Amino acid sequence: MSSDQYDPYAGYDPEQTQQWEGHTWDTQNHAQLPGAGAGHPQQQPYQGYEPAPQQAYPQQRYPQQPYPQAQAPQQPYPQAQAPQQPYQPMTTGVRPQPVPEPQHAAQAVAADADAGYGPATLAGNARITDAQRARLEGRSPIIEPGMQPALLTAVLGALLAVAAPLGSYALVVPLVALQAVTAAGWFRLNGMWPARQGIALAFLGGLVADVAVLAAGRDHAPAAILGPLGAWVVLSLVLQLRSHASPDERMYGLMATVASSALAILATGYLGATADAVSVGAAAVAVAAVVRALPLPTPVSVVISLLAAAGAGLAVGGMNGLGTNGALLGAAAAACGLIGHRAASYDYPSRFVHFTAGVSLPLAVAGPVVWVLGRALG
Repeated sequence: MSSDQYDPYAGYDPEQTQQWEGHTWDTQNHAQLPGAGAGHPQQQPYQGYEPAPQQAYPQQRYPQQPYPQAQAPQQPYPQAQAPQQPYQPMTTGVRPQPVPEPQHAAQAVAADADAGYGPATLAGNARITDAQRARLEGRSPIIEPGMQPALLTAVLGALLAVAAPLGSYALVVPLVALQAVTAAGWFRLNGMWPARQGIALAFLGGLVADVAVLAAGRDHAPAAILGPLGAWVVLSLVLQLRSHASPDERMYGLMATVASSALAILATGYLGATADAVSVGAAAVAVAAVVRALPLPTPVSVVISLLAAAGAGLAVGGMNGLGTNGALLGAAAAACGLIGHRAASYDYPSRFVHFTAGVSLPLAVAGPVVWVLGRALG
């Protein structure tokens, strides 16, 4: 062989080539690819190898045979089209429900209203209270405490009237009970429960005022009462500033705490008043509360209550030396007691309100009047 020619396949004999007799891949037993069909090149079986003709070295060593190129299918595959529906994202994993028709929505609202609730809104289902429904229907949202709270008021008033002539330290026992029930009842009347810090603060204000009056004496009762009252307003502000509630809730809590503290502290006026004035005022409020609970029309009940309170004041004043001034003091104390009774009846109160605020507010509101008129008339 010359040096300018090179035969890479010299000595190659296809018949004498070693054959593989073991298990190997059998292409005939494999299924045809699903893509092979019209427009796709099919797999060709192996036909052996034929050596290329011998050519000179400078020329190309391998024959130029173009590679088969796959052709695109003549017809594109059909694509399924989704139905034309509005986009509804499924963020909660719940299947979206169809939007009810206006007629069905109106029926749902009517059914909801018949069930005792307000209609549904975008922000949720609006629920109105019994007091709001009563106003919408033209009814009064006032529910009076009834006879049982009135009897408890009469018992507490009788204890105050009996303990007053015995001395200040005897009077302070029913007075502390009155202040405790007043603090708890006022917070519950305003819809705040539990409000342990506010109730404790208001009750503590009443106790501080009691101690101040007992230490200073009845002659210095105004300063002993007004001092804790001003200090407890500041403490109420501090308590609400430390709260993490919303601004509206803190404002409601501030007003309730200040009002409850004021009522508990001003009830200390029974300690600052004379013993005769306390007996007359407490007895008059007790009688007025019982008469007001009788099943009578409201205007008639109010008038009869004031007249009965004036008669009770005249009777008790005749026994302790106030005389006819007892009738005036009794009527004034009863008028304040009816105001407290009205406050405890407002806005569909609960049974707990009736047995706390309904019992204590008539006597607590009458305390400052007994104090002022008792010193003026005594």
